[in-house]
Amino acid sequence: MLIYNVTVQVEHEIHEEWFNWMKTIHIPDVMATACFVKNAIYRIQTDETDGISYAIQYFCENEKALNDYQQKFAHQLQKEHLERYQDKFVAFRTLLEEV
Repeated sequence: MLIYNVTVQVEHEIHEEWFNWMKTIHIPDVMATACFVKNAIYRIQTDETDGISYAIQYFCENEKALNDYQQKFAHQLQKEHLERYQDKFVAFRTLLEEV
C-alpha cells in the first residue's frame, strides 16, 4: 500500500471555505479517478500562527495506480486548487510506503 500525502497550510481567513470545498468537491474529485482506494484528512497539531495545516492522505494499491493518477489527473486537479486559492496556501507532497 502506498500513501500519497498532501500537506497543506491554509490562511485563517479562507480556512472554513477551503475545508468545505476540499471535503465536498476536491477530495471526491480525486477519489472519482479510481486511482485510490480510500482517503483520510488529519489536522496537524502545530502552531497555527501562520495558518491551519492538514495532511490529506490518499491510499493506493500500487505504483501503477499512483502513476496513472499523476499522469492523467493530478495536473488538472492541482490547477483547480491553485486557481481557487492562489497565494492563500502552501502545499507539498510526499509518498509514503507502508512497511
